[in-house]
Order: sequence, then C-alpha cells, then structure tokens
Amino acid sequence: MDIHNLLHMANRIGQFFESMPDQAEASKEIATHLRKFWEPRMRRELLAHLDAHDGEGLLPIVKQAVIAHRDTLEPATAASR
Repeated sequence: MDIHNLLHMANRIGQFFESMPDQAEASKEIATHLRKFWEPRMRRELLAHLDAHDGEGLLPIVKQAVIAHRDTLEPATAASR
C-alpha cells in the first residue's frame, strides 16, 4: 500500500473529527475509525511510518491520536491471540 495514500486517508479522517470541541474524544474517535475500518496491514504501515519518520505528513491531531491509542491499533499477532 502506498504510504502517501494512507497518510492522505488518515488526514481526511482527522479533518472530519478535528472540529469536535472535545479533542480527547476526537482523538479516540480517530483511533476507533482506524481500528474498525482499516485492515491490519494498513494500520501496520501507518505505525511503521510513525516509528521511522516520526509521523511526517500526518496532521497533528492524527499523529496524537495514533500515539495515544497505539495499543488499540496494533494488529493482533498469531502469538497474542
């Protein structure tokens, strides 16, 4: 999957939730959306980009959401099931 496309999609999600008055709730909703609607491979690539490039290209609200809720975004491995 193209990381630029993933960043664009993640930022679009962030833009949608950015107008919420409660930023903690917005952060939670971004992470929930990513967990529910992105397949594990997509979330893995986004997390790898965050680790390798400090989330370059992500809106601050998206980067914050991914960092704050990373444990819920990590795809389950065969050993952890």
